Amino acid sequence: MDTENPSARHHRTSRNPGKNHPHAGVSHDNARHTTRFTVIGNHLAQHEELSLLAIGLGVHIQSLPKGARVDIKSLAARFPEGTTRIAGALRELETHGYLRRERERIPGGRIITRTISCNRPGHRDEPTPAPRKRPPEPRKAALPAVPRPSYPAPALLHQAVDLLAGLRGHDPRLLLSATDAEHLAPGVAAWLERDLTPTAVREALTRDLPQDPLRRPAALLAHRLTAQLPPPPPFRPPAPPPADRHPLRNCDGCDRAFRAPEPGRCRACRPFPPGGRLA
Repeated sequence: MDTENPSARHHRTSRNPGKNHPHAGVSHDNARHTTRFTVIGNHLAQHEELSLLAIGLGVHIQSLPKGARVDIKSLAARFPEGTTRIAGALRELETHGYLRRERERIPGGRIITRTISCNRPGHRDEPTPAPRKRPPEPRKAALPAVPRPSYPAPALLHQAVDLLAGLRGHDPRLLLSATDAEHLAPGVAAWLERDLTPTAVREALTRDLPQDPLRRPAALLAHRLTAQLPPPPPFRPPAPPPADRHPLRNCDGCDRAFRAPEPGRCRACRPFPPGGRLA
């Protein structure tokens, strides 16, 4: 089945019906090039104003490596066309922007002419499209601050993390990440430090949760830890230190050990005082 080249220019309908037969035109037997090929724009290959010689010469120049000579004499030595026809084709390409000549002074003061091949004339004058800005990605807001314990002992913080990790057993919506638990642990420790049991803290955090889905359970817990923080326990004066005990001494009568402020006899070896009781 023939494949029509979509980029080919449509020609006028011929008056001869036989020439407009669908199978009368060109067909293509194409193979994919992987090496030694040059990409040529249809604006050159199908140019409406360039001569066939100019189109062919333009294709040839675009296929040459950098530094190849494209002056009139070099091209005339390569192709059968004479210098006059090649010079005319070069002027056509220059007129339509496929060639550009620039004069340049080289070291030593000599002025040379450089020929520049343009595979898409006018592309330098086209405005460069501004790079598309990616929409800013929404950043997750930081969690609210939580209370801090007076003495953040490692054992107390470890107990707080365990309590937070167990909240999902009471409500699956309270599934916390390790980062969230680390942020909330000092707030839980501050509650435990105020003589609250882990059960009391757990009930305070899970009581009367909203019925709607929890978008940020860690933020809700941080708010409760701060807003519902109980007051410190009442002041309890320290217990008095134990009374001083007398040192141990050996009884002068039986040599048994007993406590007394001064050396002497134990109660068993002391004489009975009046009234029949040991002193």
